[in-house]
Amino acid sequence: MKKTVASLKEGYAALRTGRASPSLFDKIRVDYYGEKTPLNQVANISTPEARLIVIQPWDKALIGEIEKAVRSSELSLNPSNDGKVIRIAIPPLTEERRKELAKQAKTQAEQSRVAVRNIRRDGNEELKKLLKDKGLTEDEESKNSEELQKLTDAYVKRIDQVLEEKESEIMEV
Repeated sequence: MKKTVASLKEGYAALRTGRASPSLFDKIRVDYYGEKTPLNQVANISTPEARLIVIQPWDKALIGEIEKAVRSSELSLNPSNDGKVIRIAIPPLTEERRKELAKQAKTQAEQSRVAVRNIRRDGNEELKKLLKDKGLTEDEESKNSEELQKLTDAYVKRIDQVLEEKESEIMEV
């Protein structure tokens, strides 16, 4: 269940908000000597201002490849380079785009809730199997089942908190 929440946070990091964040580029891969390599392993990514990202490749020959990878990503960003670094201005989001991103965030949160509930179901099945095989008494099975439900509720609540934080970040002007 912890991994599900962590995965949700990771997925949210890639959702573009109006703010510049190096985590936007976590999923971007660059062709580096024939290998698709994560961008953060071939360049330094920094945010000197709230709406500006600077990518400084360790190998200057990669500037064209990095620029191409950023342009072809689903982030809809327009990089510009001066031969040494790539600068990317993060444009403010339109109201329509904000609503679309909030909808995406809700979808990801619901998928995470379903994953947590599936984990609960698997745990309950395991408890029933142990009860059937005489590995647990009925009282122990009932107690463990209640504990599993409490855990599930806590993690669903945590997912809702993460969603709320992301939605407020997205809708922020």
